[in-house]
Amino acid sequence: MPQQAEAPVILISIDGFRNDYLDRGLTPILSSMAAGGARAQYMRPSYPSITFPNHYTLVTGLRPDHHGVIANFMTDPEIPGVRFSMFDPATVGDERWWDDGKPLWTSVREQGGRAAAMFWVGSEAPVHGARPEFWRPFDIKVTSQQRVQQVLEWLALPATQRPHFITLYFDLVDTMGHRHGPDSNQLNSALGEVDSAIGELLAGIRTQGLQQKVNIVVTSDHGMTATSPDKQIYLDDFVDVSKLDFGWTGAYASFNALPGGEAAVTKLLTGSYPHFRCITREQIAARYEYGHHRRVPAYICTAELGWQVTTRQAEKRKGHELLGEHGYDNRLRDMYSPFIGYGPAFAQGVTIAPIDNVDVYPLLARLLHIQPATNDGNPRHTEAALKH
Repeated sequence: MPQQAEAPVILISIDGFRNDYLDRGLTPILSSMAAGGARAQYMRPSYPSITFPNHYTLVTGLRPDHHGVIANFMTDPEIPGVRFSMFDPATVGDERWWDDGKPLWTSVREQGGRAAAMFWVGSEAPVHGARPEFWRPFDIKVTSQQRVQQVLEWLALPATQRPHFITLYFDLVDTMGHRHGPDSNQLNSALGEVDSAIGELLAGIRTQGLQQKVNIVVTSDHGMTATSPDKQIYLDDFVDVSKLDFGWTGAYASFNALPGGEAAVTKLLTGSYPHFRCITREQIAARYEYGHHRRVPAYICTAELGWQVTTRQAEKRKGHELLGEHGYDNRLRDMYSPFIGYGPAFAQGVTIAPIDNVDVYPLLARLLHIQPATNDGNPRHTEAALKH
């Protein structure tokens, strides 16, 4: 793939980076990239607006309903007796949970290129038989600067060994948003740290003489909104939750009924409750493009923005209160993410119309000169971001 060898592509995700964080004046590096490259007005995540589904969407171009990573925790009737958890290396590394989609690094490898993942959802499993050539198992203790240094080491390899496609993931902004809220000093400090690390990446690229070759896309999986302990809704206060099997709680709660749970389900579906409503997965609005995959639980209760619907047992397991949350309607402003394209392939000083995060995948495939796998994105939506 000679064209790839001359134009590496780096996909950066800043987890939990809400689109309007760019306007706080705390991210001069990212702001200069947006000014010197292309920026979307905003990018809509896929529903549900949580981490694992949307990171896998970015590298497959598929909605969660199509790639099958429908939540951070899930079960599958075709994988009986196993419960997927984002914290469990055994399930995270099991390709059966990922094979409904084909990540970009697999297509790059199949078409003669090389890929590297400085952390990314799905990269720890041999999806369709292959991991990226270079990859690291997720370790939250690895600092932002260390992650950047690893990417620079990969870029410094000889052209015959250098990865063509590299992912780079930062979790700090999301962590501080959850713990302290999106308007906290801790969140603002996290913005500065990650921005500085990306500045180190750009400086390293210049030092290596690759600034006219490397294209960078910066985005996120979702935004963040403020919440508080007094906006916790406990389903225990309305029904017997011991007969319900929960897959997820937070901005929404999804669950299946255990034997004897029919009465609790009926009460939740037919009752009228403050700040949340419950429906069957068949009643999920079509615009969410969600609810048809076999892994989606039978029932879902959705909370109003800023509220959380949960159980006391789930909150006890969580172990700490949240002051920021996501997972809400993907068309709410607080859930929006940024999109920045920077490098020789991108137009300068351009702001394009809003895009969906499925549109990132066909753009990346185009930059890498590879044939994309079947996906839900539209390459025309990012056309104006590119030089012509």
